[in-house]
Amino acid sequence: MRNIAIIAALVMFSLTACHKKPAEQPFVPDPVIPSTGTLPAGHPAINNRDDALAAVPGTFQLQKGTVVTTLNIPEFTYLEVSQNNQTRWIVAASVVNVKKGDDIEFDSGTTVKNFTSKTLNRTFPSIAFVNHVTVIKK
Repeated sequence: MRNIAIIAALVMFSLTACHKKPAEQPFVPDPVIPSTGTLPAGHPAINNRDDALAAVPGTFQLQKGTVVTTLNIPEFTYLEVSQNNQTRWIVAASVVNVKKGDDIEFDSGTTVKNFTSKTLNRTFPSIAFVNHVTVIKK
């Protein structure tokens, strides 16, 4: 009886020792589906970038204003801009060389409510993050 127990233990040990984990399968992306050459209904044309951007509301619509205040930090420029007898704050995506009284053009960007700038230690009730700011030559 003791021999049977030893043989059974050896068989179990050899079976578990021979068990191999399956190799991890490499990542294979989904196949690319060839284009039919046509755009979905309502999609803006892609042959003219400006027309395509103009067709999407809220993208790259130039606005004009006059600089009231500038706050430069190492990577950005905060601008208080006067438009139609009202002021608003915008943040340029890069440092912009502007001064009080300059007329500027900028894109509509993305507006954030109650934005807190840790660098300036200040909360803005509303601020627009814009990509492009250009000084209008007079």
